[in-house]
Formats: sequence, C-alpha cells, structure tokens
Amino acid sequence: MKYVLPVLCVLTLLTGCEATSMGYSPYLEPIPGSITYGGQPRTRLTKAPVGSIVPHQFIDRFGRRVYETYVIEPDRSLRLVSRRYRDLPLFDDH
Repeated sequence: MKYVLPVLCVLTLLTGCEATSMGYSPYLEPIPGSITYGGQPRTRLTKAPVGSIVPHQFIDRFGRRVYETYVIEPDRSLRLVSRRYRDLPLFDDH
C-alpha cells in the first residue's frame, strides 16, 4: 500500500510524455546531420544580420526528425542554441 502513491505519480508523469523532446543549453554539441558537425561551414553568412536565427532540420540515425536552431554570431559563425526531436510515424493513416 505504501508504494501506491509513488507508482501513481510515475504513471501520471509518463502519460504526459509526448514524442517530442527539447534541448536548450549553452553547451549543445553538434551531432551527425548538424550544420556545425565537423566544424563551422566554409561559407559565411555575410548578408544575414548578427543575431539572426537559422533553422535546420534533418533525420538522425535513429529515424527521428531533428529540428535545430542556430544564431549568427558577430564573427559570422553559427552557434547551436536549441535542438528538438520528433519521432516519425511508423505507419501513415492516409
């Protein structure tokens, strides 16, 4: 009986989970598929203003759609500021 409350709490938390997870951190590391994976891109974004947001999306090796957001720094490099994952549907109902 003393385990009922903790089990109910865990079940409540798990039922609120979605297929999307988010990552916001000053220390996000690029992963395969990221624009900055393997270093900064060779071409510089010279026309975009500093502080502009650059969205990027790709499919990772686990089949999840990955949404990343970059910000253009004063030296024209890109800084990864967020990453979100979304599982792809296995079967399409259409």
